[in-house]
Amino acid sequence: MLPLNHSLTRVGFLVCLVSLLTACSGNGTLEGRFAPDPALQENSQPSGDNPSPTVTPSNTLEAENIPEDIPIYPNAQLESAQAGSTPDSGITRWTSSDPSNLIENYYQQQFQAGNWEITQPFSTEPDQDNNTLIASRDGLNVQVKVTPSSGNSSNTDFVIDYEKNNNTSPQSSTNIPNSTPTPSQTSTNFSDLDQVPEPWRNNIKDLGTLGVLSADKGDQFNPNAAVTRRVFARWLYNANNKIFANSAGKQIRPGSTNSQSAFQDINPKDPDFEAIQGLAEAGIIPSRLTGDSSALLFRPDAPLTREDLLQWKVPLDTRKGLPTASIDSVKETWGFQDTSKIKPNSLRSLYADFQNADQANVRRVFGYTTLFQPTKPVTRAEAATALWYFGYQGDGMSAQDALTMDNG
Repeated sequence: MLPLNHSLTRVGFLVCLVSLLTACSGNGTLEGRFAPDPALQENSQPSGDNPSPTVTPSNTLEAENIPEDIPIYPNAQLESAQAGSTPDSGITRWTSSDPSNLIENYYQQQFQAGNWEITQPFSTEPDQDNNTLIASRDGLNVQVKVTPSSGNSSNTDFVIDYEKNNNTSPQSSTNIPNSTPTPSQTSTNFSDLDQVPEPWRNNIKDLGTLGVLSADKGDQFNPNAAVTRRVFARWLYNANNKIFANSAGKQIRPGSTNSQSAFQDINPKDPDFEAIQGLAEAGIIPSRLTGDSSALLFRPDAPLTREDLLQWKVPLDTRKGLPTASIDSVKETWGFQDTSKIKPNSLRSLYADFQNADQANVRRVFGYTTLFQPTKPVTRAEAATALWYFGYQGDGMSAQDALTMDNG
């Protein structure tokens, strides 16, 4: 048994300790000492109408090609980037759990604060489903298209489409061939046609003889390189007009340099303006003239995709309005496993192309396939093969036919 004095001393100490704890809990001092430091707590969600631009998406490495000048919405996840995207040109698709007005406010404020020239601000109409902002600075053109959440999805999707415009650079203008190639730029003696299948070699030679195609470098056609949208537009314009040189009603008229440009990034001084503007004014290439608010930039140096090729080429095959089409109708006809990935405005071209039997562009260019791969870049050889023949259901003309008529 402990001595009485020792026991009393211990009881007294415990009473004092309880009193101290009770007093401290009343004013929160002790509790504050052991509470987590709020400054160390991570806040990954944006607050207010102006999220902090210092927060970056979790997959920043996947978006490393996006120019640093373009702000990235903090609470956004990168969904996809178009194949072939570079720091000079590309399309990226994003999704966010935040409402569309926060995303629009963010980009409006960021572009204004960064001294960008906003040529088209977001619409203030409350019933606008697809809202688009267009801005430019130092030759960089950017389009941000926001699609509010709908249906079963609670997320807001948006697309950032960017293109570096180098048209004012002396170096770029000397490297881009004219819209109508001179004899020195065209050739039937490309040195690297052994890289393509035999039937395609004759297609390329025929178009070269007509003055449609040009070498990529020296005497090399570079058949397996991706063809750019600029080059394909030039070839498409020239191929149509040269193959149908004797049919005035099938000619594409050149765009006038006095006309307002159909695209924000193609000005009348561009060497390919007449071809690109002419195709846009004819309604062949989607633009603001066709009422397509998502096609305000042409993005001339971006690679041409498979769905671009079909969308531009098929109207010049059919020479009439395209039929109504749906994902189901294209899937039933072509049997593509990836039909759901095709843009809605490309479905009609694909459906019409199927009706062209063996002369269909898909069959002639891509052969038998159960995958369309809509965003896959088109090679220069594939582009030439598509342009070798124009026609629909047996009524058409090839580059070889045009050469025979000229020689006759």
